[in-house]
Amino acid sequence: MTLSHVKPHAPRRDMRTAIHEFLCAFEAFKQANDQRLNELESKAHTDPLTEDKVSRLDRALSEQQAMIERMARAQVRPMMGEVKAQRDPGFNAYLRTGEGREAKALASGSGQGGYIAPAQTEELVTRLMSEVSPLRQIASVRFAGSQTFKKPVSLGGAGASWVGETASRAETDTPTLDLLEFPVAELYAMPAATPALLDDSFVDLDQWLAEEVRDVFAEAESKAFIQGTGINQPKGLLSYTAKTDGTQNWGELGYVASGGAGDFAASAPVDALIDLIYAPKAAYRAKGQFVMNKQTVSRLRKFKDADGHYIWQPAMEAGGPQRLLGYPLVEVEDMPDIGANQFAIAFGDFERGYLIVDRQGLQVLRDPYSAKPYILFYTTKRVGGGVQDFNAIKLMKFATS
Repeated sequence: MTLSHVKPHAPRRDMRTAIHEFLCAFEAFKQANDQRLNELESKAHTDPLTEDKVSRLDRALSEQQAMIERMARAQVRPMMGEVKAQRDPGFNAYLRTGEGREAKALASGSGQGGYIAPAQTEELVTRLMSEVSPLRQIASVRFAGSQTFKKPVSLGGAGASWVGETASRAETDTPTLDLLEFPVAELYAMPAATPALLDDSFVDLDQWLAEEVRDVFAEAESKAFIQGTGINQPKGLLSYTAKTDGTQNWGELGYVASGGAGDFAASAPVDALIDLIYAPKAAYRAKGQFVMNKQTVSRLRKFKDADGHYIWQPAMEAGGPQRLLGYPLVEVEDMPDIGANQFAIAFGDFERGYLIVDRQGLQVLRDPYSAKPYILFYTTKRVGGGVQDFNAIKLMKFATS
């Protein structure tokens, strides 16, 4: 068998092995946690050795889950030859030598010049960011050609009536409209390269640049999409006013209380999660997803429902989501930990609820002077974001009310 036949099959075999080991680890975790729960029920306390075993297995599950997700992302990336075939030779020449800067447009309002990256490069950066940015995977993403993306939304009030084929049509009520504005802000990174790297003709500089800025951009974005103030950055999900579900107005998010002071209720803690699921209307629950950080996931792995079934379930296939009470679960590390009055869990249809706005135009400014002998690439993109449907997402507040 030739090497060309072996390579495509090796990742699949590795993935199958990783998933099998993950599922075996989950079974071991359940057995250890069952022992912990039995000790609590019979002795009102647990053996420290049992607690330590559950904690070790829980950490192993988190690590294996992350590894499987990385393997799944690697399998769907295009082959290097396919990527190179789409490259803009002018942009490649600018990255290597700096030639062609004067022929390109200046950045809007910056006066710094630079090269407006070709669409293929911008798409590559966006795709790589989507692989590691959890909110980009589940929210709506729109492209804008201006500094502010404006979206009219209906607050209700539109009327409808049944009529016969030839009957006259009475005028219906007009809807109440609101205009949401999503300004974009500048996000930048400054990767460095050596002259030797730029002289190497075998290095795909587009791919190198995209991978260098991917993690920096994604980390900054992810935090802003959750905690951003809306001033020179997107407005984060948790920056909106939140009120007890049913009492909030448009522009505010509804929340469900966990039932405990800074924690879940001591008895029937799963009930609060069920209340959170049923807080949005049925139309939003159809594509509902949980969002929380890995510490909260770790806590919920140990919970059982009233029938004794674990409420957390691992992904059953490569690239598939974890599930909580049957709904997909997305880990977002910028969500807060469980604590007093913290909104540590969100649930809803994030595609309808949260909007990410990318302004078209990725700019790269080559700087061979500021950090000799390294060449810096000042790379900027403009991003905005905010809630677009306040009925689509609900929060859990860790409080008694």
